[in-house]
Amino acid sequence: MVHTAWEPHPEPLALASAPVPEYGSGSLADVLPTLAAGMGVPGMTAAIPELTPADRNCVFLIDGLGWEQLRAHRDEAPFLTSLMAASRGGTGRPVTAGYPATTAVSLASVGTGLPPGRHGLPGYTARNPATGELMNQLRWQPWTPPRPWQPYPTVFQQAHEAGVHAAQVSSPTFQNTPLTKVALSGGTFHGRLTGEERMDLAAEQLAAADRSLVYTYYAELDGSGHRYGVASDTWRGQLMYVDRLAQRLAEQLPPRSALYITADHGMVDIPFDEDHRIDFDEDWELRAGVALLGGEGRARHVYAVSGAENDVLTCWREVLGDRFWVASRDEAIAAGWFGPHIDDRVYARLGDVVAAAHDDVLLIASEREPNESAMVGNHGSMTPAEQLVPLLEVRS
Repeated sequence: MVHTAWEPHPEPLALASAPVPEYGSGSLADVLPTLAAGMGVPGMTAAIPELTPADRNCVFLIDGLGWEQLRAHRDEAPFLTSLMAASRGGTGRPVTAGYPATTAVSLASVGTGLPPGRHGLPGYTARNPATGELMNQLRWQPWTPPRPWQPYPTVFQQAHEAGVHAAQVSSPTFQNTPLTKVALSGGTFHGRLTGEERMDLAAEQLAAADRSLVYTYYAELDGSGHRYGVASDTWRGQLMYVDRLAQRLAEQLPPRSALYITADHGMVDIPFDEDHRIDFDEDWELRAGVALLGGEGRARHVYAVSGAENDVLTCWREVLGDRFWVASRDEAIAAGWFGPHIDDRVYARLGDVVAAAHDDVLLIASEREPNESAMVGNHGSMTPAEQLVPLLEVRS
């Protein structure tokens, strides 16, 4: 959709209407600190009061399994949906992913126990203030020294130092990635190729000590959603498979264990037409004054040419403001989108303008992001379909 300057524009969405994640009481960043606090790890806070302590805790993170998608596909996931009433300590409620609701951000929040404004991975891509380049924080390209980028210890590291047996069980391809090192390292990493192998080994690791903190992960549901959409047979087939995996792990829990099944974000399918997919690369109004376009289609960081920040904000509000929450950097910070506190090193990584999708709409960039622009399923924003994720519980 190409906009012209003389078209009338509806009133922009009020920033106060954006459903800010439940940082500090019910977000992904609060899960591991709550579990670790229950095991006596120093410095940890039980931020989610509904959770009951256990000696052995396992977190199974299913990439892309949103609360709303699970609720809409009960037939494909009978075991998981049977646990929905036990979500979040028996309240039957989900937790929130955090903003943006995307994998690199969420995994960093899970592993560090910190919101994005502190761990410093604030989007799929974000500007590196030291180089002026966009950095892909999932693929870690271009290369950036990991520890200065995310200097905080993970919860696994702190648990290990406190005498808790900490382990991660995932695909071998993730063992040495920078994202794993800054977000999920600590204790021991165990690479296994199949989902069944991961479930079996996670149960073994959980039983390996009197106090254990184990994390395991499955990625393929998310990949199916991106390629084919959450309405596809392929996605539903993957959901059936992860349902069996979760049940396999639950049936092997050793005594005094709690299993928490969660996700990093939900997902929405976006139709392939001009009303739903706005192409930044073909829209002269949106491009004006923009030096770099970061983030992803439903959660954009917009970096303006020096001196053009206010003009870019005004234009983006006029063009997109009825379908996106469009905020300046300082407005997004004040609203708490990235958490209650922003570290100094993180401030300039955030866009001069931050745009979060409200409607079923996508801001693609067909030339500079051809692969991402072709995806059916998308995520990143603060809508319930993207933000709400389960925290299903099984105890032994």
